[in-house]
Amino acid sequence: MTDTDHANAGYRRLFDDSGLSVGLGLPLTGVRESTPAVDAEIRLAERAEDVGFDALWARDVPTYWPRFGDAGGAFDTWPLLSHVAAHTDSIALGTSSVVLPLRHPIHVAKAAATVDRLSGGRLVLGVASGDRDPEYPAFGVDPDDRGESVRESVAALRAIWSESFPTVEGAWGRLEGDLDVLPKPTTETLPLLPTGNARQSTEWIARHGDGWLFYHLPESTLESYIGTWRDLAGEKPFVIAARVALADDPTADPEPLHLGYRAGVEWFRDYFGRLEGYGLDHVIVGLEADDPERAMETFATEVLEHL
Repeated sequence: MTDTDHANAGYRRLFDDSGLSVGLGLPLTGVRESTPAVDAEIRLAERAEDVGFDALWARDVPTYWPRFGDAGGAFDTWPLLSHVAAHTDSIALGTSSVVLPLRHPIHVAKAAATVDRLSGGRLVLGVASGDRDPEYPAFGVDPDDRGESVRESVAALRAIWSESFPTVEGAWGRLEGDLDVLPKPTTETLPLLPTGNARQSTEWIARHGDGWLFYHLPESTLESYIGTWRDLAGEKPFVIAARVALADDPTADPEPLHLGYRAGVEWFRDYFGRLEGYGLDHVIVGLEADDPERAMETFATEVLEHL
């Protein structure tokens, strides 16, 4: 783990030098095209913490675009994570990822610091430029401005969190030193993980991010990406998201899914071991199952306990 002023409790839980950590992506019930049942989500969140997962990650999907095939869990990121925080104790809470061009940085700074404070410092903030084309005209945002918007938002967030009565400006507006934004997070600044390329160079991500969150990649490509990342960013963490479906046969060979695999637990045990060997720091698992609680428990027993 890097020695930085953003290493809050959530960041330390994920990147404490003890090897590969594993989290789960919300919604845990697997309901992706409608609104999940709140009680079921919370029960599974509590169970995820009990069986040893390290994080729960909420997505930021303000609108439902059926063509994309995924409502992202339906609930707004900040109240969802606050509710999960109230029902868990130490599991890290992440965003994967807040779409900065669609949100005002003052609102993001305040909401994120609030969740961080309410959770005892457990928030890790993935940030992105977005990927659902109709959302940009819906919010009056020019998609060609996304890269600049991400850069300006990151600069604004850092200033708002780390300074009292900050002076900072961008296309979003300006703070002139006569207003402060409260609360401040539990650390000097919150850990930021740019997601994908976020319309930036890898050098920019290495310099301004506290890690890099990427999508599922073939193993040879992943190993190459991690090598490049280490050259640019040193020991800052590298994170991927991957879909996982457990086959009934524990010895089943892998079948490709979109951004992941269906396979038996024996293959996944070896696969996650290889990921750890490449130097990967964290995996956000999108667990697909008819019985998510059983799948969660099986994955914890057959894979997590062997890492």
